[in-house]
Amino acid sequence: LDDAGAHCGVICDASMPTFMLTHWARDRSRGEGLPLEFVVKKMTKDTAGLYGMHDRGVLRPGMKGDVNVIDLEQLKLRAPELAYDLPADGRRLIQKADGFVATIVSGEVIMRDGEDTGARPGQLVRGEQSPVSVV
Repeated sequence: LDDAGAHCGVICDASMPTFMLTHWARDRSRGEGLPLEFVVKKMTKDTAGLYGMHDRGVLRPGMKGDVNVIDLEQLKLRAPELAYDLPADGRRLIQKADGFVATIVSGEVIMRDGEDTGARPGQLVRGEQSPVSVV
């Protein structure tokens, strides 16, 4: 999730997936936490299905297999900060995290230890995707 709207200098929802993993699945001390498998399914398969992206959300032959490799024990949010990298020096609030080992898109590592590798194998997704049939 991310907030790319007109108020991106005062709110940042991009940290929500990391917060879900750290607070609800790993660190919750009052009451029961959520099972890690449940949280991951909500953020992958269920979200893909909600948006009609039937060709992604699970690791299975024939599906889009983009993957985040996460060191759950090291996963933590950093403090929010302002970045002035929008047109006309516009500002946006960002919040980085530690513990994301790699992000792999179409078999290529695009992020390693929080650093952009420069690889751009992905494509723009336009509209609902057809369901994948596995034989």
